[in-house]
Amino acid sequence: MGREIRVIAMAYHLQRIDWMPSPPLAPDDGPIDFEHLGRMTLGDAILEHEVLAMFAAQAVGLMRALAILAHKLKGSARAIGAFQVADAAGWLETAVLNGDDPVQAHAELKDTVEQARTAIDAILRRS
Repeated sequence: MGREIRVIAMAYHLQRIDWMPSPPLAPDDGPIDFEHLGRMTLGDAILEHEVLAMFAAQAVGLMRALAILAHKLKGSARAIGAFQVADAAGWLETAVLNGDDPVQAHAELKDTVEQARTAIDAILRRS
């Protein structure tokens, strides 16, 4: 009988909880889903402002770092004669610096790096 009382008490307790709404299955079409942001910051406007400012600063820095990394890869690729990788890295670098959509450039870089790695692996296995 004690178990029955606990189950009923638990069921009553669960009914009283104000559940946090589930996030939407698909994000809003805008660049920021403000409803989601509000849930993540518990509706605290000051925290929202701080989080947005931190993200904006971090995003700028990371985009700059991405361009630097693409530039380094371009140079390294040229040094070993991997000119397709160098060209693709240059395309990504330019896209990032110009604020263009880097998706195609990234996909091209990924493909050319994979091809170069396959060739390098074959050479290294022969040694």
